[in-house]
Amino acid sequence: MNYFVDWLKVQLSNPQIVFLTLFLLATALIISYAGTILAPVIAGIVIAYVLEGLVGRFTDLGLPRPVAVGFVYIGFIVFVIGTLLVVFPVLYSQLTQMVQQIPALLYRGQLELVQLPEHYPELFSVEQVRELITAIRTQLTDYGQQLVSISLSGAASIITWMIYLILLPILIFFFVKDKKKILNYLIRFLPKDRELTAQIWNNVDIQVANYVRGKFWEILIVWGVTLIAFSFLGLNYAMLLSFLVGISVLIPYIGAAVITIPVVLFAWAQWGWSSELIILTVTYLVIQALDGNLLVPLLFSEAVNLHPVAIIVAVLLFGGLWGLWGVFFAIPLATLVNAIIVAWPTPPQPEGS
Repeated sequence: MNYFVDWLKVQLSNPQIVFLTLFLLATALIISYAGTILAPVIAGIVIAYVLEGLVGRFTDLGLPRPVAVGFVYIGFIVFVIGTLLVVFPVLYSQLTQMVQQIPALLYRGQLELVQLPEHYPELFSVEQVRELITAIRTQLTDYGQQLVSISLSGAASIITWMIYLILLPILIFFFVKDKKKILNYLIRFLPKDRELTAQIWNNVDIQVANYVRGKFWEILIVWGVTLIAFSFLGLNYAMLLSFLVGISVLIPYIGAAVITIPVVLFAWAQWGWSSELIILTVTYLVIQALDGNLLVPLLFSEAVNLHPVAIIVAVLLFGGLWGLWGVFFAIPLATLVNAIIVAWPTPPQPEGS
């Protein structure tokens, strides 16, 4: 107990530690209670991080920063407009067709389940299969009710997204254009004695920038490669399923495992138990293996080497606290925690140790 009291006195006597603690608590409270309101700002900062890397490349080639910002921003707007006009209509169309196929898929799955006691009587009984089918129907009913509630609030969501589409480009432009001005303005509110905060920030800033830019390119590369593979093999809903595979990289380990279910399920619905299903499954697993063992090390060469257990715990913890944003920033937040632990002053050792 005396050791803890001594440690607490040392921490409270250090103004840098007190400021850092209060700053982290204030940031966590703001995100927890105002995260939804500030979502466009957070999204703008994330995208600005991605674009800043491209701006830096152009400035390294000798272009003035205003010119580099203009080129990168125009390219970003063209990319977004092209995605909205070309890719999203295809995604929406395939999503509609996929939803319409679900009843037939469920009926076919029910027939397969009913046959299990006949083929594997030592493993499955008729009563077990009935209970499983009932549980699936109940769960699907709950999902249906959730979809209805979401559709009822669709008008408000559309308005919100329209506001985001207007605000985001403006925020992104000024975040990139006036990066130094914004940072200098915020620094004015920091205490002069801030070596500890600066040390942590410099480390985390590099890691977050590397992570955000790396994830952006990882999504595009995995999406593109998967789309080519699925289209070549003739899989239905190739655009939508490959898009989901690309987005799944946002959730390390867990995302790849979860997205495997719809990929294999709709491949089975199309081809049944056939060689085409095996080829597609093997191809998909090869893409996942190349992503984890080749692409990720190349894109995240400067990232902190976090243990897989730490990453999974971070995803579960921050995802539970802040939803999708918490999942996306799980690794940067885990990096922040690690940087704080490393930079934190060494506590006093008890006498006689």
